[in-house]
Amino acid sequence: MSSSDQSGIFKLGNRTVKRLGYGAMQLAGPGVFGPPKDHAAALAVLREAVASGVNHIDTADFYGPHVTNQIIREALHPYRDDLSIVTKISVRRGADGSWIPALSRTELTQAVHDNLRNLGLEVLDVVNLRSMFDVHHPAEGSLEAPLTVLADLQRQGLVRHIGLSNVTAAQIAEGRRICEIVCVQNYYNLAHRADDSLIDDLVRQGIAYVPFFPLGGFTPLQSSTLSVVADKLGATPMQVALAWLLHRSPNILLIPGTSSVAHLRENLAAGQLTLSSQTLAELDGIA
Repeated sequence: MSSSDQSGIFKLGNRTVKRLGYGAMQLAGPGVFGPPKDHAAALAVLREAVASGVNHIDTADFYGPHVTNQIIREALHPYRDDLSIVTKISVRRGADGSWIPALSRTELTQAVHDNLRNLGLEVLDVVNLRSMFDVHHPAEGSLEAPLTVLADLQRQGLVRHIGLSNVTAAQIAEGRRICEIVCVQNYYNLAHRADDSLIDDLVRQGIAYVPFFPLGGFTPLQSSTLSVVADKLGATPMQVALAWLLHRSPNILLIPGTSSVAHLRENLAAGQLTLSSQTLAELDGIA
């Protein structure tokens, strides 16, 4: 049994995926812009992930832009039948690598077609609409207009399922009045727990919660408590942080990213860690 198998499973759209997946953002160059410094290593990481049982890959055509999707296609196409590739739209990249909101009907439609072309797909498994009222944090505002566009593309058969990213509870409720929402992707980890009550609500509704920056992102998690627990378990602090997320709620799907095969294996091994109630209580205190 692989490490990804031991992480458990959860429903994502019409597929059942393993709870330890892979995020492709780090396959692009610095600042998620341009090509990777080691193209062969990027291909190797993706192939190792799938060989290890991963069947949930998170990406976006604005990573690079276009870079990660093209690498995914080169590494894995034709795709395994059980592989779910989840992408997101609502952003385009400036020539300087800046992140620019792209929420018009034309931009959203183009983004879906760009993802289809670069991934080599006829239909996208799941497309997350990312809120851009605040680039870094959820902020209130209506998503009706862009989500209606995405729902139209779903009815055209270009998108199977729709998710939301960087959103509030009110925006999720608004979204569910427009179309079925199968997942929510927000910033959440051991130290950043603003979505605790939201996660509990979503699990009751059968909606997957996919934390981005599960290990802190550009500012990796640092905690003496985390380090002490990791030492006791003979694991790394990042493995413990991932294991805590798997214990936190059964609807949490993890997409830690890396451009290293060795680091990928380390992340997947987090699925083998069992945390006692005492250990969980210690880790809960970090927040």
